[in-house]
This record gives sequence, C-alpha cells and structure tokens, in this order.
Amino acid sequence: MEADPSRSARPRRVMGAVSGILAAVAGLAFAQLAAAAGRPEASPVTAVGGAVVDLTPVAVREWAIRLFGTSDKLVLGLGILAALAVFAVGTGLLAVRHLPAAIAVTGGFGLVGALAALSRPEASWRDALPSLVGAAVSAGALYLLVTAGQRSRPAGTSQGGPAAMDRRGFGRLVVAVLAASAGVGLAARRLGAHGSADATASRARFVLPRPTVPAPPVPAGADLRVPGLGPFLTPNQDFYRVDTALVVPRVDADTWRLRIHGEGVTRPLSLDLRELLDRPVVEHDITLTCVSNEVGGPYAGNARWLGVRLGDLLREAGVRPPSRGGPADQLVARSVDGMTIGTPVEAVMDGRAALLAVGMNGRPLPFAHGFPVRMVVPGLYGYVSACKWLTELRLTTFAAYDAYWVRRSWAQQAQVKTQARIDTPRPYADLSPGRVAVAGVAWAQHRGIERVEVRVDGAAWQEARLGTSDGVDTWRQWVWPWEATPGPHTLEVRATDGTGAVQTGARTGTVPDGATGWHTVNVRVRALGGGLPAGADRQ
Repeated sequence: MEADPSRSARPRRVMGAVSGILAAVAGLAFAQLAAAAGRPEASPVTAVGGAVVDLTPVAVREWAIRLFGTSDKLVLGLGILAALAVFAVGTGLLAVRHLPAAIAVTGGFGLVGALAALSRPEASWRDALPSLVGAAVSAGALYLLVTAGQRSRPAGTSQGGPAAMDRRGFGRLVVAVLAASAGVGLAARRLGAHGSADATASRARFVLPRPTVPAPPVPAGADLRVPGLGPFLTPNQDFYRVDTALVVPRVDADTWRLRIHGEGVTRPLSLDLRELLDRPVVEHDITLTCVSNEVGGPYAGNARWLGVRLGDLLREAGVRPPSRGGPADQLVARSVDGMTIGTPVEAVMDGRAALLAVGMNGRPLPFAHGFPVRMVVPGLYGYVSACKWLTELRLTTFAAYDAYWVRRSWAQQAQVKTQARIDTPRPYADLSPGRVAVAGVAWAQHRGIERVEVRVDGAAWQEARLGTSDGVDTWRQWVWPWEATPGPHTLEVRATDGTGAVQTGARTGTVPDGATGWHTVNVRVRALGGGLPAGADRQ
C-alpha cells in the first residue's frame, strides 16, 4: 500500500516551522549581543519599531495612544515579535521545499532591519551590524536545522517524493540551537546590564544641589483632597510618559555633556553636569501637558522641578531673543537618541521659568523622565518644549529647520490650550442621590486659571470652588457640590484663564496643536429605593 503523501509531508512541515522559529530565536539572540556591545537602540526590534513609529500616520499613532495609553510601546514591541514569528514559520515552511530561497528571504529580512537601524537619528554604519549578524546567524541555523532533519533514502528506494526525516539528528540540533541561543541571550542581557550599570550608579551617586531660589511650600488649600481627585503634585511613578523611545536611554551622568551653539551664539558652551550646576539652581512648580492629550485625557501632570534657568544660560552664550534683534527664533534641543524638539527662543527668554531640570519632586530625574537633564518650559506643549535626555541646544530659525514632530504634521509652535477635566465622578458612574462632589483639575500654563464652571444637562453654568493658586504655571484643583437627583445626567465643565478668555466648547482633535472642547461625563443616579428610576437608560 502506498503511503499517504499528505501524512508523510506533515512531519516535514512541522520540522520546517520549528526550524524557522529556532533560527529566528538564534538570530535575535546574536543580534541583541551585537547591539549590547554597541548601541542598544540598534537592535533589530528597536530599530524596526522606531522606523514603524516614524512611518505611522499621525491619525493611527493618536489612535494607538488613545487605545493603549502609555503601554503603546509594549504593544508595538509585542506586535513586531508576533509578526517576526509568523515570518519565521513561513520561512521555515519554504525552507523544506526550497532551502536557497528561504535563506535568501532571511537575508533580505536582515537587510530591512539594517536599513531601519540606519534610518534612525544619530545612526552610524555600525548600527547596521546587529541586524546583519542576526540575519547571518539565522540563515546558518536554518540551513543546519533543515538539512539535519533530512537523511539519505535507503538504497533501492524511489527517488521521488520527499526525503525521510532524521528525528534523532534534528532533535540533537534543536537542543544545541536552544542552548546556544539561551547562552548568547544571557550574555547580551549581562552586557547590556553592565552598559547601563554605570548610568544607574551615576544616578545613585548624584545628590541634588540645594536650590539658590527654592520654591515656596505648596500653599494651603491648593490640594482639595477630594476622594477620586489625584494629589496636587503628581508622584514621579504616576507621571505620564509619552515619547518615541522604545528603549529608555540610560545616560551616565559622569560622562554627560551639553553643547550650546548655532546662530547668534557668540560664546559657544560645552558643559558637563558639574559645570552646569555651578550656576544658580532654582525650583519651580510646573504642570506639563502632552499635545496628544484629548479633552479629559490623562496626559497632564504637575511636579516640582529643580534646575538651571535656560534663559540665563542662553544669555551667557551671547544669545539675544528675536525681540532684541537676535537672528535665531528657534531653539532646537536634541536628545541622546536623536529626537529633536523645536522651541521658540522668545518663550525661553521672556522671563518664564524655563529650566534645564535635574530634579523632579525632590529626587533626581527618573531615567524614564530624562535623567540626567531635560528641558521644562511652562506654557508650551511637551513636543515643542520638553526634550528629555538632553545633549545639544542649537540656535536656528523655524524657516530653516523643522524638528521631528513638525515633519509629521504638527504645528511649529503650540501654546497649551485652556482645559478643565472632571476626575470624579467617573464616566458612567452609578451614584446615590443627594450631595455629590464633582471635582477635577484645570490648567492654562503661564496664564493661570481664574474660574471653573460646571453645568448639568445643559442648564445654567455654576461656579466651582477653586483650590488655592500655586502660580500661573500649575494646574488648579476645583470642586462643585451637586445635589444629584435620580436619573441619567450629563456633566460638563469649562475654565476661564487668567486673561479672562473662556475655554471654547468647539470640539477639535489633537492635531495639529492640541485638542479643544468641554469635558463631558455621563452618570446615572439611582432612585431612592436603590435602583434606577422607571424609564431610565440602563445601557
């Protein structure tokens, strides 16, 4: 009886799929080792992920931030690994049918990773090596696994049909590849940890200087302490993080330097951290807001920052603002990972508390928030003011240079728009009738908040009680006591800034310069008996 060709081919397909996965694992392990020996940002997953972020349309990126929040980078990394797994299985299946073609496809995939690495800011030719090394190892492992899984046919058998499998030889090689991949992966992990150990140690040794001009204590009454309303100063671990860094840079403070140069700079500066902090150090409470923050969104936080006044440092370098005849109207900040952020020179030098910050809420900056030095400029969205992991400041013009986000459809300049947010009650909350504290925060950095109003079901606006002001650069908490009656209700809030301008109710998206509109929260109030009133929407 002749063997069923489909049944005889099934083990070979399984062998091919396993071979493809193992070859990909081996390639990634060696690529990670090569990246750890050079630049971690050059690893294939990180490089491809960064290129995907660069090429993703703005609308898709904003959708991902809305859907996944600050986990968007984790989701992207997992998505790349999942796509790689599918590709690896397909390549393995191809290999059992046509091995040379599968090896060529593997090499092409490595070339894609190399090109992605070379496309990253601050890339050099060495950044292509991890992907090329990984592709070479993957192709070699695929060849060995597939050929080991086959043996010569016994003498006298038909030369037609697929070769039989050598399960024992294949199994031995599977174990060998797994062991080698695990060993190399562990070495890459240790090498990477060693590379970041100096940075970690430098942060542990770093002692924040005493401020020459300390911030006054947060005034009594600034924090209303309403249940469901967050603290006035956002804890470091809760502060939002939105950036493009798939791997958080870990910069050694002992080797960090800042360069200041460009148009109108008559005395270029190159400073290490100690030299930077020889200048007067000041403290200031500042609320930061991301331009990707939708109406009512979470991407705003308030902290006490410690650092050196950026305007004073630019004046030391001989810079004059445009209003005083300076040739440069844009300050381009560059991060160690190549990110560029363009800030109006006039805003930095107009007297506001624009800082090169080293401290956040009484502690050195966390690595995720820019250690050792970042920019903080009140009144401007983060994408035009808040460069993390700062390494260079270059004076130029908006006409001559578009920073990273401007090349991706965002406005060149973007002042933070007046916003108010309802933090409690939460959307679709099920409330008891009677007194309910409606509370939240409002911000209009560098203009301040003068008034917050709330209304229910489109009725007249009611003025809320504001927390004590901590200056024009921070948000203000607010609370309004509502006598809630049974049924479904819609709460709305709006703010008036320090100039007397009332927040617009016109809804716009985040692109190109920040969202507008009133935050709206729908809630339900139970009937006195405990259930929803008759006819109330139970959806």
